[in-house]
Amino acid sequence: MQIPFNKPFLTGKETKYIEEAVASGMISGNGTFTKKCQAFFESTFGFRKTLLTTSCTDALEMAAILSEVGPDDEVIVPSYTFVSSANPFILRGATVVFADSKSSEPNVSVDSIRACITDRTKVIVVVHYAGVAVDMDALNEAVADKKILIIEDAAQAIDSTYKGKPLGSLGHLAAFSFHETKNIISGEGGLLVINDERFVNRAEIIWEKGTDRAAFWRGEVDKYGWVDIGSSFLPSEVTAAFLYAQLENIEEIQSRRKVLWERYHQGLKELEEKGRIKLPYLPEYASNNGHMFYIVVHDLDTRTALISHLKSEGIYAVFHYLSLHKSTFIQNIYPDYHPDLPQADRYTDCLIRLPLYYELDRESQEHVIHSVESFFKD
Repeated sequence: MQIPFNKPFLTGKETKYIEEAVASGMISGNGTFTKKCQAFFESTFGFRKTLLTTSCTDALEMAAILSEVGPDDEVIVPSYTFVSSANPFILRGATVVFADSKSSEPNVSVDSIRACITDRTKVIVVVHYAGVAVDMDALNEAVADKKILIIEDAAQAIDSTYKGKPLGSLGHLAAFSFHETKNIISGEGGLLVINDERFVNRAEIIWEKGTDRAAFWRGEVDKYGWVDIGSSFLPSEVTAAFLYAQLENIEEIQSRRKVLWERYHQGLKELEEKGRIKLPYLPEYASNNGHMFYIVVHDLDTRTALISHLKSEGIYAVFHYLSLHKSTFIQNIYPDYHPDLPQADRYTDCLIRLPLYYELDRESQEHVIHSVESFFKD
């Protein structure tokens, strides 16, 4: 039995919609399927304005441009995250300051963020790790008297909530991912969410390579030209068509993933009770979107041995992020910057992600659970 870490799920209509997009004669982007996808997000989750992008990274790069950060500004980012949470702001010349995770979960600690805030802080990027919400009320309280933009990196957080409110709707801007490892996929793909009215018009211009082309197609201007900086951030209609087939089945996909997540949780609970592992922590203010199932072990040696054991059982489990503050790149550009972020380092060494995908059957999942249990047998 071979169990991959991830297997992209197809609903059955992806190729049908791609054929429709091709037959329409417009496959370059911002066509019928792009508009359908954006309308879905705006009506389903109440986002003010959405723009499909070629990736979550591109959505974050657009957010960095909109935030107008530069060399005099600081941007606070969790250390335990993917490079795309930080890189767009470094590209704009800002200084990135890293915050630590919580001891109870990999999400960023608001106390750590608060300690990082200075007069130069212009943006705070919060990452909703595993689709679990950061404590947004605590964050808003920390910045209440400051003009700081909040950007939600909601790459993993589709269909998750904070106190009943959709993640992605709580910051000034937000970014989602539709990479093949996410719940809803298009191979590569992303979404920029604009919740602040100030950014709506400019976001669309940046999205369209710095032109007012979208306004032209709506008949709002008689010609379009170059009016701002921007890039080719919008995806093709082929990508949007694939994504729309997924969105039509979001409830079914989410329901299945939550069942799988719960089966892992129930199956591995005894190991946590014995103190051998830590299971994902879900705060009372957060919902669970079944994006991933991870466990946290005691040390790096245990994790390395467990991954090797699972591989011998035909199971592909993986570790996840490496602390960004210790990366070669950050050490090279900030040679005197050595923050003490012990929780980020702990998750770097001790967190393991188990296989979780729509078509993971009961037999395979039970094999994963039993293989983890067998590793920890006394």
